[in-house]
Amino acid sequence: MSASPVVPHHIAIVMDGNGRWAKRRFLPRLAGHKQGVDSLRRCVRACAERGVGVLTVFAFSSENWNRPADEVSGLMELLALALGREVPQLKKDGVRLHFVGERDSLSPKVRDGLGQAEAATADNTRLVLNVCFNYGGRWDIAQAAASLAARGEPITEASLHSAMGLAHVPDPDLVIRTGGEMRISNFLLWQSAYSEFFFSDRLWPDFDESALDEAIDAFSRRERRFGKTSEQILSAHPDPMPG
Repeated sequence: MSASPVVPHHIAIVMDGNGRWAKRRFLPRLAGHKQGVDSLRRCVRACAERGVGVLTVFAFSSENWNRPADEVSGLMELLALALGREVPQLKKDGVRLHFVGERDSLSPKVRDGLGQAEAATADNTRLVLNVCFNYGGRWDIAQAAASLAARGEPITEASLHSAMGLAHVPDPDLVIRTGGEMRISNFLLWQSAYSEFFFSDRLWPDFDESALDEAIDAFSRRERRFGKTSEQILSAHPDPMPG
């Protein structure tokens, strides 16, 4: 009888491929983003059911402002609609929302929506859902350093980590990127230093429960050494069932 796969506590996902999904169907790019919201809803539910404690997703990067203006405005409208529609169910399902990213450049309406969603789910404990919105890994490191400097605090690995946008959760165990690309695109540069990576050819709207299970299974078969040798890992965690 095979052992159950080891479920990562924190999964992070670059949700890539919405535009290509729409293009293949001769649909506007925004239709792919709408389908991507449905995929995220399934993924949140699946992570909660499998015992994942933290899910972090890359929803809108600081570089995405360079996309066509109609796509950017459509994404902002989609975010507002999704918040109004999804937050009540997330609250009911025990999901706590955090939005990570630079908010000053967002409209007051969007900023208020993010804050209200966080407040509405603040008491939930089943799953933490971090939505990286107007986020970049380099921005995160720079803002953390600037914050420490403004307070006159020394800049060390520990202090930088505590000033990061994801200081409220452990670093991701597994980083997934969909869409067939094999790069991290300025996502969690600091936090993913020792993460396992899984690249899926599926476009994000097609990423379902079976795809998530495939990534978790691949993760569970890897040896995480954190700079140590295999022998050190084995001696620290001997197999309780020899044979």
